[in-house]
Amino acid sequence: MALKITVIGTGYLGATHAAAMAELGFEVLGLDVQPEKIEMLRRGEVPMYEPGLEELLRRHVAGFDGSTGRLRFTTSYEEAGAFGDVHFVCVNTPQKHGEYACDMSYVEAAFDSLAPHLTRPVLVVGKSTVPVGSAARLAQRLAAAAPAGADAELAWNPEFLREGFAVQDTLHPDRIVAGVTSERAEALLREVYATPIAEGSPFIVMDYPTAELVKTSANSFLATKISFINAMAEVCEAAGGDVVKLAEAIGHDERIGKKFLRAGIGFGGGCLPKDLRAFMARAGELGADQALTFLREIDSINMRRRGHMVELARDAVGGSFLGKRVAVLGATFKPDSDDVRDSPALNVAGQIHLQGGQVTVYDPKGMANAKRVFPTLGYAESALEAVRGAHVVLHLTEWREFRELDPGVLGEVVAERSVLDGRNALDPALWRKAGWLYRALGRPSA
Repeated sequence: MALKITVIGTGYLGATHAAAMAELGFEVLGLDVQPEKIEMLRRGEVPMYEPGLEELLRRHVAGFDGSTGRLRFTTSYEEAGAFGDVHFVCVNTPQKHGEYACDMSYVEAAFDSLAPHLTRPVLVVGKSTVPVGSAARLAQRLAAAAPAGADAELAWNPEFLREGFAVQDTLHPDRIVAGVTSERAEALLREVYATPIAEGSPFIVMDYPTAELVKTSANSFLATKISFINAMAEVCEAAGGDVVKLAEAIGHDERIGKKFLRAGIGFGGGCLPKDLRAFMARAGELGADQALTFLREIDSINMRRRGHMVELARDAVGGSFLGKRVAVLGATFKPDSDDVRDSPALNVAGQIHLQGGQVTVYDPKGMANAKRVFPTLGYAESALEAVRGAHVVLHLTEWREFRELDPGVLGEVVAERSVLDGRNALDPALWRKAGWLYRALGRPSA
């Protein structure tokens, strides 16, 4: 008999996972405590922008013309408990207000709400990013509260989604991590992921603590690599070097690799910064805080880049933003997303606005979310309108649309042809040929 799957939490992770499980052939029931989110998903609409997700959703949502009908949604934990053989918990774990530590309240609430309805042998699978040690505690909590007792098992299966590539990363993962304590739990996860395993995705079995550490360790390593090249950008500016050429040269070393060596205004989003800080907080609780003290500097370098871009922009307009128009191209923390959480681009725009600059922002997908976070900024419906009358143009999110802009056309509407490339993604020669003063982070001589 085919497994039935529930997905608890239908945010970015949950909605993607639910649609992908239906694509893999399973009957899926998605659950969320927010009725408005459930109604949206039932209409085949997603609450965020993610390439390919809405199309995937509509292929499987019940009641949608031409769909398989394998995917339904509910707000009822009782219905979910009766339906599922495998329950994936995909709720958010934000940073605690005023602290570095992770807020586990949503995960704990999901477990507490689901457990009373588990009356038969099932597997609950945690996918949320949690502090190491959480899984063992939640496993005990689950067995104590579920009528099925110890037959309500727990596995930890961290997610590794990249915004902009989430559908691909779920259907064709570069690895599947399974933190389990029994052969039965391992066998059920192998059944769930049989298709990607058959395609060659590595299936790595381990204990709970190691599985929990994989995600935070991976994010910390990635953040370290990004902040390293940004630190080198600072040195390049002081020494008159070119960080882009530096990155190209060291990237040819196979021990280092070329990916994530593009210097810029740093990382943001809803995962990397808060995961980094939660990892440091948990290491301190475990008495291993000295092992991760370097992450504080990684975080510091990252935040410093935003302030440096503001300084460069101020210098570019003559030392003061008062009476100056500043165009900001980009609002999301990365391209191919509408996510503006902890966005470096919006942070820079907000700082300039607070210092008296007249800021106009344009982003291909993040405008609505940006307006909710920073309603006092100006917004334009196109890049051309955003730069109209600008004394300096800031390129802060590396959308393809921005790389393909015609600097000659933009030059006709700006007050001054001055551009600051905060992502080192534009072609300096092309912009200079069109008469622009081009400046980029870590490239004083470029």
